[in-house]
Amino acid sequence: MNHTTHNFDAYAFSKQADYDEAATRGAFSQAVPLKTVVVYCFDPRAVGIPAAVAKELGDVFPGDIVTDEAGNKAASTATVFEVVVAGGRAVDALRSVTVAQHLFGIENVVIVHHSHCGATSFTADGIIDAYRNEHEVDISDLYPRDSICIGDYVSSLEHDTRLMRESLGTPRHVNVFGYFYDIDSEQLTKVVEDRAEPAVESIASK
Repeated sequence: MNHTTHNFDAYAFSKQADYDEAATRGAFSQAVPLKTVVVYCFDPRAVGIPAAVAKELGDVFPGDIVTDEAGNKAASTATVFEVVVAGGRAVDALRSVTVAQHLFGIENVVIVHHSHCGATSFTADGIIDAYRNEHEVDISDLYPRDSICIGDYVSSLEHDTRLMRESLGTPRHVNVFGYFYDIDSEQLTKVVEDRAEPAVESIASK
């Protein structure tokens, strides 16, 4: 493998001489008024999902890019971030949710599965057998079997919202929703609503 040498360090915050991690994190938290992470499928027919979620929750998408005095793209008015993965499965989005919370803070995670999804066209056994026969590798232990495909939309959304809720990287204050999206009618149907429990006020704070 050949590599061309480039000086990309100029674009990495942590490579700068005056790097201050806490200050940099604080600056990021002010750059985007993020509220909602939406996890959905990379199927081009599902492209309307983030806008539909924004309308459902009163969010802003796609928003506007904000430039600084030098004309550099420095921020955005969007309150929705997209995590686009095969089938919209939560297992692929866990790290992204953790990072989004760390840098910006979030209020909602919305997982959306859509009609006629390619993830419903195969089974876990089918893709494992195909890889064994076509590529001569065993992927049976590569991913959790119940996150590989979609056999039933309600079950997959219940599983994925539970997986997201139980992840240590998902803050307890975050609401987790599961929706079904009809790619033809562009309608969202709420399947799971897991709202965060209100914080209990301590006696010491009264």
